[in-house]
Amino acid sequence: MRTQGKVRFIGISSTEPHLDTYIGWGVFDTFQIPYSALERQHEASIQKAADSGSGVILRGGVARGEPGEGLGNADRWKTWEAAKLDELLAEGESRTQFLLRFTNSHPGMHTNIVGTKNPEHLLDNLAAAARGPLSAEVYAETKKRLDATV
Repeated sequence: MRTQGKVRFIGISSTEPHLDTYIGWGVFDTFQIPYSALERQHEASIQKAADSGSGVILRGGVARGEPGEGLGNADRWKTWEAAKLDELLAEGESRTQFLLRFTNSHPGMHTNIVGTKNPEHLLDNLAAAARGPLSAEVYAETKKRLDATV
């Protein structure tokens, strides 16, 4: 299709167990992959896709939001509690902002799709993005704590 001039770029949205196979084919320009601090199963594949030269679009970075605030699953958020991530929040930072900054800290990501429920959530997401990724130290500590909950 590309050689026929019908398309310029080809992307795919995928998850395990097929994601690594698709990366290995070397035909996709972009990959859309779910990733969040609370759902890290694709962490290595994200880097593998980026290292292959493909663009990486992350989705689900804020785990669908906190229960009651967004559409997040309470079981998923038990991981947050177990890892004691509230201790790592910056002054005035919400859990959702922290998750967005965590997602944006992955070195293999190129852009992030962030759903928003209302204008207030949009402002919250923009504030998180303006703060930038987590520091390398906080990113590493977060992963260490999350790994300890498994």
